[in-house]
Amino acid sequence: MLNTETPSSSHTDLDLYPTEELLHVLIDDQFNAIRAVSQVAARIATAVDAAAPRILAGGRLVYVGAGTSGRLGVLDGVELLPTFSWPNERALSLLAGGKQAMFVAVEGAEDDAGQGASEIRELALTANDVVLLIAASGATPYVLGALQAARATGALTIGFANNPDAPVTSAADIGITLDTGNEVISGSTRLKAGTSQKVALNSFSTALMVRLHKVYGNLMVDVKPTNVKLLRRTVSLTMHATGRDETHCRRVLEECDFHVKTAILAILRHLSVANATTRLAECGDDLRRALQVQQK
Repeated sequence: MLNTETPSSSHTDLDLYPTEELLHVLIDDQFNAIRAVSQVAARIATAVDAAAPRILAGGRLVYVGAGTSGRLGVLDGVELLPTFSWPNERALSLLAGGKQAMFVAVEGAEDDAGQGASEIRELALTANDVVLLIAASGATPYVLGALQAARATGALTIGFANNPDAPVTSAADIGITLDTGNEVISGSTRLKAGTSQKVALNSFSTALMVRLHKVYGNLMVDVKPTNVKLLRRTVSLTMHATGRDETHCRRVLEECDFHVKTAILAILRHLSVANATTRLAECGDDLRRALQVQQK
C-alpha cells in the first residue's frame, strides 16, 4: 500500500477528539509538509536551473494533474500573471476532466492515460517547454499518459509525487519526491500532501521568476496592476526603490503604463520613459543590469 494511502497508527480515535484538540492535530501535521519540501530543496533548485534557459528561450510552463494536485497546478499558473506579468498563454494547465473539474469532481477522468497524452499532443510542445506533472500517488494514469507524450517531444519534464519510487518521478527528467507519509485522515491527500505540493510549486515558480529577472532585490517589479490594490502597489514599490515622493512616482508610472521596472530606471538614472524602455530591452529586461549601464 502506498504511504499516502496507509492508515495512520496515530489518532485512531480522531472522531472522538474535542474540536480544539482535533484542530491542533490537523494543523500540527501540516508542519510535516514543510519539512518534506525542505528536504528536497536541492532537487527543486535543479529543476529551476534546468527550466530557466528553456523559458528564457521562449518556452511555456505546463501544469498537469488530477483532483487536488491538478487544481494546485492551475492555482500556481494563474497567479503568475498578476504577480510577475507572466503571459497566460505561457502558463498552461491540464486538469483531468477539463475546466469543469476545477469546481466539480469528474469521476474516472484521472484514470484515462490516453486523454492525458492527447491533451499534451494538442499543445504541440517544443524542447523549450517545461511540463510539471503532479500526482500525490505518483501513479495517476492521466498524468503518466501526459508524461510519456511530453517526453516524446523533448520538453523538460518535472515530476512531483508524495510516494518514494513513484512512476511519475522515476520517468520524468527530474523527479521530486515530497515524502509526506500517511495522512491524519487515511488517504486524504488534500491534507499535508496537498500542502507540500502547494509549497513546492510556489517555491519552484517563484524562484524561476526571480531567475528571469522578475524581481529586483526582493521587490515585485514586474507586477501587473490588474486592480486598484495592485495599482497602488506599483506606486509604493517605485517610491520604496527610488526614495521619491508619491506625486513624482505616479507621474512617471502613468507615462510607462505603470511598469515598475521602467519607472525605477527612469527615475534613478534620469532617463525618459522611452530611453528607459530601450535600455531595459537591451539588458534582457534585467533592471539590476540596466541600472549598472554607464551613461553615454
